[in-house]
Amino acid sequence: MEASQRTRIFREEALRHHAGAQEEGDLLRISPRWTRWTYWVLLALVLSAGLYSVFGTIPEYASGPAVVKVEGRSDLTPQQPGIVASVDVKSGQRVEAGQPLVSFLSQEETVTLERIEREFELQLVRVLQDPTDEAARQSLTSLRAERELAQARQQARTLRAPHAGVVNALRVRKGQYVNPGENVVSVVGDDVRVTLVALLPGGYRPRLEPGKPLRVELHGFSHEYQTLTIESVGDQVIGPAEVRRYLGADSGDALQLSGPMVLVKARIDSPTFTLKGKTFNYFDGMLAQADARVRTERILVTLIPGLKGALGHED
Repeated sequence: MEASQRTRIFREEALRHHAGAQEEGDLLRISPRWTRWTYWVLLALVLSAGLYSVFGTIPEYASGPAVVKVEGRSDLTPQQPGIVASVDVKSGQRVEAGQPLVSFLSQEETVTLERIEREFELQLVRVLQDPTDEAARQSLTSLRAERELAQARQQARTLRAPHAGVVNALRVRKGQYVNPGENVVSVVGDDVRVTLVALLPGGYRPRLEPGKPLRVELHGFSHEYQTLTIESVGDQVIGPAEVRRYLGADSGDALQLSGPMVLVKARIDSPTFTLKGKTFNYFDGMLAQADARVRTERILVTLIPGLKGALGHED
């Protein structure tokens, strides 16, 4: 009785399963395999970033607008107000010294000159008829001076090329009224010198020196950089009004200026520049963005300024 009860402690199914083949299960894997190498990769990246922040540096630039100036150009302006009578040249035309460019109406000057010439001829006849007439001689001398002055005034009503060159800017048309001092036409001579004038923040003046590189990006040529060499740095930090007076009305009005600035000049060796196999000309008044590298600083110091003294000096 007791033996039969012992054999009934387990179910028949359990006994058969226990007596059959046994297969052990695999270990429980909580995380996939890629988390192992990801951990080491992240650890390496963190260490690399830490080392780079300690030893790596970030450059600081003095940035500002710039203007291309073409030197060797003559700007012609009238001395008196008047109406343009004729425009004798075209923009880009080659001209010789003394060649008429723009003429103004000179009716008053012409009438005055004709009157003086008639009086001069009458006095000349009197002197020839009676060489001893001192009054006629004195009157002739006075009329000669008046005639030269009238001729100069009439000639001043015509703007002429001061030297050989190319007409660069023609800003008037026939019939237009022009005030004294307005720029009418410009002539670029054969000996052209192209300069870039950069307007950098005045606070960087102590760090700017001749001979340092100046990176330039011309407007209209995005991400096309040229590297020039600083030729001179202004001794004074000036304001926007003084900068506009220096650049002139044409270039100064095209810029949005604010704050104290210092003038930095860089010479451009050629009147042309080449980008992607194409050659372009520099024109007076072209705008650009200029960047001058003034110092470098460790990345960690930039993030934590309090470490500046502990990690060494800046360049």
